[in-house]
Amino acid sequence: MLEIKNVSKSFGGKKILDEVSYTFPMGEITVILGPSGGGKTTLLRCISGLETFDSGTLLLDEEDLTKKSHQAINGKIGVVFQDFQLFPHLNVLDNIVLAPTMVLKQSKEEAEKTARTLLVTLGLEDKEKAYPFELSGGQKQRVAIARALAMKPRVLCYDEPTSALDPGLSGDVAEVILNLKSPDVTQIVVTHDPTFAERIADNTIRVEPIK
Repeated sequence: MLEIKNVSKSFGGKKILDEVSYTFPMGEITVILGPSGGGKTTLLRCISGLETFDSGTLLLDEEDLTKKSHQAINGKIGVVFQDFQLFPHLNVLDNIVLAPTMVLKQSKEEAEKTARTLLVTLGLEDKEKAYPFELSGGQKQRVAIARALAMKPRVLCYDEPTSALDPGLSGDVAEVILNLKSPDVTQIVVTHDPTFAERIADNTIRVEPIK
């Protein structure tokens, strides 16, 4: 179970998050919904360790991660970035196996076996030798999801997963996220799209800019 308690964050004297507390149930999809400037991505970055917060506590399975670096959190909490952030010089398979072999110290054979299983699950089994520039936006996103899942995270975060894609693909993204539901993984999705949120959410956090 993931918990945040009294999390606050300011930038340049402007408060973005003010004493935010929430418990994210394991195995469920929680959507953070709201307009631009409401603090959605800031909250996600604080949860994933990409951003430090000014005060508050972050707990995962009762382990205090508040002062842990992103590198220490990496593997426990995965992130699928809005712009995917695939390595352009690596093919799909190598993008997925890089972190498990370097961070989790898996053998290349074990990491590749896991990667190929994930590619089949995500309908990309014929793309393992392709490079990012050869993929569509939706395919890049699924590779980014596979890369995050290869680390066997307890929490998987998505930052605006439909914003970089053609509007007609939001249904495909929803289907992927729903198909990945598992009792062992909590999914947290940041979006400004209420229709998309309604389709996937078990729970919804609504955020607004602090005035």
